[in-house]
Amino acid sequence: MSAAVYHSRLRQSAEERRAETHPLTWRLREDGERVGLAEYLDKDGYGAVREALAGDPEAVIATMKTANVRGRGGAGFSAGTKWGLTLTGGDLPRGYLVCNADEMEPGTFKDRLLMEQLPHLLIEGMILAGFANRSRQGYVFLRGEYRRAARALGQAIDEAREAGWLGGDIGGSGFDFDIALHTGAGRYICGEETALINSLEGRRANPRAKPPFPGQSGAWGKPTVVNNVETLCNVPGVLRHGADWYQGLSGGLSEDGGTKLFGVSGRVARPGLWELPMGTPAAELLDRAGGLAGGRDLKAWLPGGASTGFLLPEHLALALDFDTIGRAGSRLGTGLMTVVPDDQPMPALLRNLETFFARESCGWCTPCREGLPWTVRLLEALERGEGEPGDLERLESLARDLGPGRTFCAHAPGAAMPLESALTHFREEFEAGIARPAPRPVGEEG
Repeated sequence: MSAAVYHSRLRQSAEERRAETHPLTWRLREDGERVGLAEYLDKDGYGAVREALAGDPEAVIATMKTANVRGRGGAGFSAGTKWGLTLTGGDLPRGYLVCNADEMEPGTFKDRLLMEQLPHLLIEGMILAGFANRSRQGYVFLRGEYRRAARALGQAIDEAREAGWLGGDIGGSGFDFDIALHTGAGRYICGEETALINSLEGRRANPRAKPPFPGQSGAWGKPTVVNNVETLCNVPGVLRHGADWYQGLSGGLSEDGGTKLFGVSGRVARPGLWELPMGTPAAELLDRAGGLAGGRDLKAWLPGGASTGFLLPEHLALALDFDTIGRAGSRLGTGLMTVVPDDQPMPALLRNLETFFARESCGWCTPCREGLPWTVRLLEALERGEGEPGDLERLESLARDLGPGRTFCAHAPGAAMPLESALTHFREEFEAGIARPAPRPVGEEG
């Protein structure tokens, strides 16, 4: 399939991908087509479901905690810990499991690969997560523009249901669970779990105040777990091979377990995706992408999508994991690097990013609703060379007002992070956009 049609490309051959080292991608076909149910079963598909459903949901949660599976959607929160906080048992109603497949972060395209080519891995992961959380129904909340993913998932759900992997009394275990596919209407804010739940219920996609957290009162007031696509796709391997195996995949490069779908986009020779151990140095990832195209030099890079802070070339030696990148002043986010070449003006780049965040704000919180458009206006003036003295200080003040704890969700803090870091590292480029007063004619009186 040509790159003009399919843009989410795995850059690793079948020889490089092995079951014991590449749990997310070893089953993928070389031609990029969907792995159907028969082929998935031949490749140990649903083996983890057969084993886990014969045991105890609490054992599933304990294994996930020991494996230290951290959320791959950007926050990096422990999936096992999140599951352990879900209200279950007694007279409590069975709740819901929601897969967050609303992949709209600029520079992010990893979940698309898994859904389009390996949808049964996601379904298996959702069955296991549903079992651990005593969920009665699963939903895949899918970005509406992902039409190929919708077709692949729809076909796989039908196959799994017909074969008895979804529905009532799965595998004779007494556990019943089904999955529905829900396509969104194209709002970035739906990547925030409570806004996603509101949208799933047919409401306006605004974030909710927390507490209560979704694990206590989520969709339709029932306990609800929301996990990212890649997070759920890690679950079958963990339960099939154990927590120690999963921890060992990172090879001592990181305290975080497992592998990660890393990617590179921007002006590089070979943009795409690689499944690599957590903690892989950023320099190695950039090398795999062939470095910058056209002999350009690297000015800066975003480690994991548009809502992360800019890092510099000297940061390429850092391990790509949640804590290391966090200590450097940014976030690992989705783990997909965006490179900035030396000839890219930062004011124009920031104006483009902040325009996206301003447009995608739900308008629920004043700092976000009013602050982001103001930020865009200031950046537009600086880009034209028409900025005024004090504009940089205004931008810094706006970034502080958009920071953590000022709004209901992380949309505004995410927008502030690239802005703050760009002003810190490349202040002279923004200062160059401040208009200078015309000199007075000689002899003119003050």
